[in-house]
Parts: sequence; structure tokens; C-alpha cells
Amino acid sequence: MSTKSFPVLTHLIVPSPSPKPHLIPSTSSHFLSFPQNPLPFTANVHHHKPFKINPLLCSSSTNSSNNAPSDQSQSQSQSHSLTLTQQAIYDYLSELGISQDDCAFISSNSPKYAQMLNDSVQDLEEWKSWRSSSSGSNKNDVGNGDGEESVLIGFKEKVVRMAKEKGDNGKVAFLESLGLSLSSAISIARYLSGEPLPPLIHKVKYMKEIFFSGSNTERMLGKNARRMMKHLSIPIDEDVQQTLAFFEKIEARRGGLDMLGSADASFRYLVESFPRLLLLSAESHVKPVVDFLEIVGVPKDCMGNVLLLFPPLIFWNIKAIRTKALAFEEIGAVDNDVGKMLLKYPWILSTSIQENYEEILSVFNEEKVPKLSVDRAIRSWPHLLGCSISKLKLMLDQLGELGVENKKLGQVIAKSPQLLLRKPQEFRQVVSFLEDVGFDRENVGRILGRCPELFASNIERTLMKKINFLIGIGISKDHLPRTIKKYPELLVSDVDRTLLPRIKYLMEMGLSKRNIAFMVRRFSPLLGYSIDEVFRPKLAFLLNTMEKSLQDVVAYPRYFSYSLEKKIKPRFWVLKGRNIECSLEEMLGKNDDEFATEFLLAPSAHSHQ
Repeated sequence: MSTKSFPVLTHLIVPSPSPKPHLIPSTSSHFLSFPQNPLPFTANVHHHKPFKINPLLCSSSTNSSNNAPSDQSQSQSQSHSLTLTQQAIYDYLSELGISQDDCAFISSNSPKYAQMLNDSVQDLEEWKSWRSSSSGSNKNDVGNGDGEESVLIGFKEKVVRMAKEKGDNGKVAFLESLGLSLSSAISIARYLSGEPLPPLIHKVKYMKEIFFSGSNTERMLGKNARRMMKHLSIPIDEDVQQTLAFFEKIEARRGGLDMLGSADASFRYLVESFPRLLLLSAESHVKPVVDFLEIVGVPKDCMGNVLLLFPPLIFWNIKAIRTKALAFEEIGAVDNDVGKMLLKYPWILSTSIQENYEEILSVFNEEKVPKLSVDRAIRSWPHLLGCSISKLKLMLDQLGELGVENKKLGQVIAKSPQLLLRKPQEFRQVVSFLEDVGFDRENVGRILGRCPELFASNIERTLMKKINFLIGIGISKDHLPRTIKKYPELLVSDVDRTLLPRIKYLMEMGLSKRNIAFMVRRFSPLLGYSIDEVFRPKLAFLLNTMEKSLQDVVAYPRYFSYSLEKKIKPRFWVLKGRNIECSLEEMLGKNDDEFATEFLLAPSAHSHQ
């Protein structure tokens, strides 16, 4: 491969062997991306180390060989020296068969490696003999254009020779360009000593694609990682322990686990924690694992959501993964169920979780909870499998005190399995809150059976906010228990996205705030109905076809609960055909037999009293 020519420097400045500076590597892109015109190098890399001029390389036109160079000349020499080193690294990588873009990226993003080569070159006592071999025997040439070019070429060759002497075959520079510290890069390069650089570069690009491409859920990954750790209360195996150590490395950095899904931020820690990753064969090992995970329901563009939360999984063979995945057939996991569970909780395949899984099934069996309910709970919230038996039993006792047992317990955990992961004291606080609102223990138990997710809510941010909202729209404190009892889901509905838009729509249709408060007191599920699917079509039929007023729905807000096509329209047309007028409650509040007896068997009339 031909190399590009570079500008010749006037002086070669050799840095002194004082302590190495702290250099910050350039930030790489999401995948390896490279500049279009990588050379000549213009990176502004700063060093705080003083440099000394080799007097043998000074220009003959210098007024005095004893004069110290100016700060400006030192700075220029430092920059030229690093530029030459980067060019030498580029040339060396080219000799190894690396593409031009890869050479440019690696050489411009491995500043500490470049400084290390600079330091090693300047410390060599053989410098004078190397200078002689590169510049020729005519010492008088030193200082003129031809001599300077020979000296500079010799310096680059010396850097290349030093890089070869290191014996890592370019891997240290490459690993540093990925964001690793120089010490980590050197250590891992030794571990990868048998891996040639070109296929290693290809492998890294493939790994980044699998772990990081196609996902825009970086923060969600961090949130799920924290949730997995929060609800883990059992002894863990080595694979989970290694994963937690990986999480800790990222959490300690700026941005913490929110940066888990960012290749720039977390790939270096992935490699440091699991260097064996770079020894895996992409074709014969990684690709089959990815293909199998796709088969069980993990979309390829979500593969990182599983592998970043449980990296050791990538090292397992297909047989081991298949065996552990099939264990969930016991809870009715079919088709893509295992994939959905893996996306929520990849640790389900770990040894410790699978052992605890059997114990949890045994506990629910002892409690006589219907198996179908248990299966549904685990499939929808597999984090349960990381809960210790002792902690699980504490919550089961709390539910039992409110009369939630056996079949009723099954209904509760099937609807809100995360409730079992609450701390008992947090659960009791919600119970006390409802008692303060005006409910007795029996009714608290009923609300638990109807809306268990309410008991997994935060009191200040969720429950109290909804209470204040209801009071704000005109529901008195005395009416709160009755309103909430009919529709406890009000307390877990989103104020801004659910409740307020419905109230706003009803007011736009002509109802007053007082009307709405009256309607909610009488029929609290009112605010749970969809504007487009319920309010708009049913009000249009009421006002335009039935020719009734808004006051009719104020008097009977339950009107919105009936099916427009199956009940409201058929009964209206029957009554209209018989020329019968009646209230909405009379028309809709009766069952089919009562309606037939009163309106179909009775003689036609102009009105119904």
C-alpha cells in the first residue's frame, strides 16, 4: 500500500523523559466512523511535558546553539513530533493490512499510545546510530532541506520500528481508540495476542452492531438495570455477579447506568469486564446465539436490551440456552413469550434465578393459588423470580390480612404481580392512607381485589395527587369514599393525559364544571372513557338523532357505559317506532326482559309516564 507524503519539519524536537501527561482520547462515534480526508493529521493534542531540542538536529543557521528555544518553537515542535508519530502509526497499521479509514481513525484516537512510542524512542541510546543510518554520512546536510527530510523520515521509521518492538501488532492503539485506558489496552492486547488486527476490527464492528444498533432506549436500559438490581434478593451465581460488577463500573461514571445503551460510553467497560468477548467467533458462535434468541422472540434490533443486561449469555452454547429457555414451558410460555420475558428480565436464564423459580412455584402451590394465575404473573413480571422466598411470604401475609387468599390472591397477582415486590411497610402505608380517606378494612380489601395496582403506587406522587384533583373539580371529602369505591382506578389514572382532557372535552360540549362533578359523584367511571371512542359518538347520537339535551346525560351519566350499536341504537329505534318517549334511565337501565315487558308488550303511546 502506498503511503502519503507529509510536510517536512524544520527541527526535530525530542521530549525529555519527565512524567507522562494525562491525555484524553478522542471520543469515537457510535460505531467506528472515519474522516473522509484523514491525512495529514491536524489533531490538536496538548502535552504538559517539557521538550528538549536535540542539538544534532538543529538548523545550521541558528545564531547560537546554546540559546534555549522559545515557548512558541517548543509548542510547534511538540505538535510536529506528535504529528509525525501519528503518521508513523498510520503507516505501521497500513503495513498490517488495515484500511485507510481505519488507520486514520485509530492513529488519531490513540494519543497515549503515540506518547508512549515517543517516550520510548527518545529514551533509546541508539538514537545517534539510527540518525546516522537515516541521514547519511554527510553531516553538513543537517540543516538544509534534503538533510532535514532524511532525518524526519528516519524518525518515522524509528517510531514504526518501536511499534513493532512492542509486539502487540497494533492492538494497543486500536483498543485505546475504542475508549480504553492505555493500561487496559495493553493488558487486553496481551490477552488477545493470538488475534490478528484486521479480523479483530471486523469483530468489534459486528459486536457493536449486535449490542447497540437499532435501539433508542438508552435510558430505559438503565432504568431496567436498576429495577433488576432493586428486586434481587437471592444468592447469585457467578454470571450475575460479573454482570453487577459491569453495572457498577458504568454507574460510577458520569451519566451512570443511563449511559448503558450508549456504545461510546459503555463499550469500553464491556470489553474491560468481558475481554473474552473479543475471542469469540462471530460466525460460528455469536451469530448462532443471536439467531436462537430471535427464534424465541427477541427482535434483532432489541438484542442489546438482553445482552447488555446479561453479557455472560453471549458466551453460552446454544444447547445450554435452549435447555434453560424450555424450563419456562412449565408456566405456559409459548411462541414468543420467552423472548418477551428476556426483554424484561434477561436474568431468567441464570442458574440462581432458575433454581429460585422452582421454589417460588412451590410456595404458590402451598398457598393454593391457581396455577394459571401464577403463570400469568411470572410471564408478565419475571422480576418475581429474583425475589427470595422469605420476602415473598411477608407480602403474602400482608395480602392475607385483607382477605386476599387462594383464588382471590391469584386474581390480584395476575393483574398486578409487581405488588409482591413491595416492601411490607410501603404496602401498609397505602392501607393506612385509604383508611384515612374513609374506608374500613373490608372495603380496603375489596379495592385491593378490584385495583391491586393502586397498592403499588406512591402515596405523594400518585394517590394524594388524585385525591386533590377530585376535590378540585368539586367532589367533597364526604363523597370521596363513594366515588372511589365505584371506580378505584381513578386514583391511578394520569391527571394530565387522562382526566383533564376528558373534563376539558365535556366542558367544550357545553357542560359546566358543576355538572361534571355531579356526574362523577353519581358515576365515577365516567372519566375513564375514551373521548373518540365513547364520548364523541354517543353525544353526537344523543344530540342529533335522539334530539335530547345535555341535561339528560347529567341526570343519567351511566348512558356512556352502554354499547352504542348493541343497546342504545336498537332500543331507541324500537321506542321511536312505537312513538314512545322516555328518559335515558328508563330506556337503558332495564335488562332485556324488563324492557320487552314494559315497552314491547305494552300498547304504543305518545309518552311513557
